Amino acid sequence: MYRLIRPVLFRFSAERVHHWTMQALRCVPYIPFAKCILRKLFSINDPSLSREVFGLKFKNPIGLAAGFDKNGEVVNELACFGFGFIEIGSVTPFPQPGNPRPRVFRLPKDRALINRMGINNAGAKQVMKNLRTRKHKIIVGGNISKNSATPNTAAAADYERALINLYDSVDYFALNISCPNVKELGCLQEVESLRIILEAVTDQRKYHDKYKPVLLKLSPDLNAAQLEDVLALVFEYALDGLIVANTTTKREDLRSPDEEVQNIGSGGLSGAPLFQNTVDLVRYISTITKKQLPIIGVGGVFSEEDALQLLDAGASLVQVYTGFIYNGPGFVKRILKKLVNKNTVGSIKNT
Repeated sequence: MYRLIRPVLFRFSAERVHHWTMQALRCVPYIPFAKCILRKLFSINDPSLSREVFGLKFKNPIGLAAGFDKNGEVVNELACFGFGFIEIGSVTPFPQPGNPRPRVFRLPKDRALINRMGINNAGAKQVMKNLRTRKHKIIVGGNISKNSATPNTAAAADYERALINLYDSVDYFALNISCPNVKELGCLQEVESLRIILEAVTDQRKYHDKYKPVLLKLSPDLNAAQLEDVLALVFEYALDGLIVANTTTKREDLRSPDEEVQNIGSGGLSGAPLFQNTVDLVRYISTITKKQLPIIGVGGVFSEEDALQLLDAGASLVQVYTGFIYNGPGFVKRILKKLVNKNTVGSIKNT
């Protein structure tokens, strides 16, 4: 059915369709039995899918990446679509509108998106209020960043403030230092800037009774030397894991006409073109860290086989976003079915 609807939806701007989707999800609680029906259609509950990663127990390893539910408004409803966890955000300490529209563009020939949203969100205090309505026990991650107006020299205070506001509302934190749609945010991946942020965040965590894992979200555009420097800091500050990786500024080997891509202009590319790089990066990090660091793999997952390949490359968990948009609400269930089948076959072989 989604394949029939998608061509109609794709006639409208991506951001408008996202707005309609959010509105529809907000209506779900007011429709009798709607959540039960959605769970029946799209969820799989199988003990073989559960796993424990950085001290948290996930009912399955497939999550929704940050960017879909920026303000934590529809976590209860999204949980009905089979996800093992949901990452909200990015969230900044204070509200900000993001970049001017249009700011999201589809590249259907590449099964990709380009966005320059600019981390538009309602601010950490409002997101905290939204999450008070959280009823489902699904694991929720809080992706946090600095406000665009905050200079990099003061970025650490923004991350610390966002963490404080959301600490009791989420299960883990993801530090977004690599979004290409905020001016100079990527510069925070430089050693001295990143050190100050990690110092502030890990120190602040000590003042809370309950330990919450902190992960770092990397850019796929880091070179080998930069990656080595970042990983050294990750181990120095005993971070709990990595998210590999964010959107890319590169535009290599796209099927879409060059003129179309150039007309869109700047922004982070997500979707199928990122997949092979994501797999390679996950495998490389997993190998050089000797699998000591849990990895959430994200970037270009468009099929069940893609998800399995990322897990086999060393990812402990996998996130989807653009693939969910292109494939529709049944996408997660198809991945989970494949995983259950693989687990079943594996257990038979081992007996």
